[in-house]
Amino acid sequence: MWEVTKQKFRAVMRGAAGLALALMIGQPVAAQNLFAPAARVDDAVITEYEVQQRQRFMQILGAPGTDRDSVLDSLIEDRLRGQILKQAGFQASPDAIRAGMAEFAGRADLSTEEFLKALAQAQVSEETFRDFIVISSGWRDLIRARYNSRVNITDAEVDRALGSSRGSTGIRVLLSEIIIPAPPQNADQVNALAERIAQSQTEAEFSAYARQYSATASRGRGGQMPWTDLEKLPPALHSILLGLAPGEVTAPLPIPNAVALFQLRGIEETAKPAVEYSEIDYAAYYIPGGRSEAALSRAAKLRGEVDQCDDLYATAKGQPEHVLDRGAKAPGEIPQDVAIELAKLDPGEVSTALTRANGQTLVFLMLCKRTTVENADTSREAVISSIRQRKLQGYAQLLVDQARADARISRQ
Repeated sequence: MWEVTKQKFRAVMRGAAGLALALMIGQPVAAQNLFAPAARVDDAVITEYEVQQRQRFMQILGAPGTDRDSVLDSLIEDRLRGQILKQAGFQASPDAIRAGMAEFAGRADLSTEEFLKALAQAQVSEETFRDFIVISSGWRDLIRARYNSRVNITDAEVDRALGSSRGSTGIRVLLSEIIIPAPPQNADQVNALAERIAQSQTEAEFSAYARQYSATASRGRGGQMPWTDLEKLPPALHSILLGLAPGEVTAPLPIPNAVALFQLRGIEETAKPAVEYSEIDYAAYYIPGGRSEAALSRAAKLRGEVDQCDDLYATAKGQPEHVLDRGAKAPGEIPQDVAIELAKLDPGEVSTALTRANGQTLVFLMLCKRTTVENADTSREAVISSIRQRKLQGYAQLLVDQARADARISRQ
């Protein structure tokens, strides 16, 4: 069932003049054959009068699909819903019908009486409005009663919804990376090496350096990263990367206890909407031993034990508070090296590329979730309600589709 918002009632709210204008854009009322059959659903008849009334009603409300074929389809679905309601023993009480009419009229800040008067001025009958309410409200109650207990919504679904957005086209980049640990005692040596790598002329040369010196998991691939949406990378990198031509390498970029370099291998605009994130939630669990075999083995074992960030609380239980950092930050507030690693991850994925304490502590970094700007003020309860409604609509459509397959439907 299509949704009606207050904006779609503008014609009604403007009064009779607006209603008359809406009427003019519809088809004129036929002078004869108003009660000739337009369609049949089993033994139920849909008349031309019903089609014209519903068409005018929808035009006044600014609803989509006001052409004759779409209106007839909606009336056929109403007949199918009516059959299902009857079989299920659902029958709206007079009080429920009055309440439904009042609620619907209230969306335009009108009383039921004011709304009916406005409809009458546009030659839409009270019966047309009433029939619409009987089916729509009864159908909503049936679907909730029958399927609400079957709808399960996971935290992961909510997180994905909060991390999604719609917008204009986006940009993605194809990069190779080199991140070289640079403890203070080796800083000069590492900086000299990074300056030499920055002069790389080919992808093969850069990849050779990555295999030899990079501390990231991508070193075995010559530092090659998959296509990455630009907005997932640290904001400070955006203008730097967009200033490169394919094959060019950034100047050495200082990050905590390391130096980073990136080579641009490709860049393209995508049809996927660009997303701006308001905050990124991540967890960092600190393992003593840096990149020692024992620390990396502990990280690998932990990776198999945790599926989400909340699992790390059990891991850190009984240990000093500083072994686990968990929080949500705006992208610009996240340390560069952490932001670079998070850009490679989906929620629940882990990186062990970073160290702290001059290389003596391994960082077990997990992405929890990303929240888009447009969803920053959206509560989890509102998202859960939206997902539930979408799933209930899916059940409802399956029920109607089955009824349509079993019914005898003909158009005149």
